[in-house]
Amino acid sequence: MVDIVMIRTHGQEIIERFAEYSNVPVINALTNEFHPCQLLADVQTFVEHRGSIQGKTVAWIGDGNNMCHSYINAAEQFNFNLNIATPKGYEPNEVIVASSDANVTLFSNVNDAAYKSDLIVTDVWASMGQEEEQKKREAAFAAFQVNNAVMSLAKKDALFMHCLPAHRGEEVSEEVIDGPQSVVWDEAENRLHAQKALLEFLSAKR
Repeated sequence: MVDIVMIRTHGQEIIERFAEYSNVPVINALTNEFHPCQLLADVQTFVEHRGSIQGKTVAWIGDGNNMCHSYINAAEQFNFNLNIATPKGYEPNEVIVASSDANVTLFSNVNDAAYKSDLIVTDVWASMGQEEEQKKREAAFAAFQVNNAVMSLAKKDALFMHCLPAHRGEEVSEEVIDGPQSVVWDEAENRLHAQKALLEFLSAKR
């Protein structure tokens, strides 16, 4: 009775099982492991502002979470270099990293990951369902804030992105998220346009 199903859930296996038995396209709106629709908007935003992302360097700073995993997938799909800086114990899933053909480099130091990057991206330190870990994560991620000092290590025309909502003063400083290199509002708007394009693409294929 529907043409497309979009699911936001917890385990990746739930959506994959649903897709296995579905006669219509199934879109991953977010799982604990991946957040692919956000990456469509992020890449679209970069292309709008800087042209092709192929061959560029993206620095992911923060938790090795579902957004980080989808950046790994996107690095392979769009052929860009990905630097990932995480605190010890918060690295991305080893299997996802090992199975990717993307040019991914893991760092435990923010400055090394940000150096000469074209795009710096971060996310909240404690995602939905991790609220009880907030204080623990604040301590672990204290040196992983994206601020002016970090942005100064990237290229002069580097962009800053965040999938929002952001915790100002935690993962990103106010001067960065409100600064001239931030494109978070264009990024947020492009969630609408990217998903419209995805719906058209999947409808046309049927």
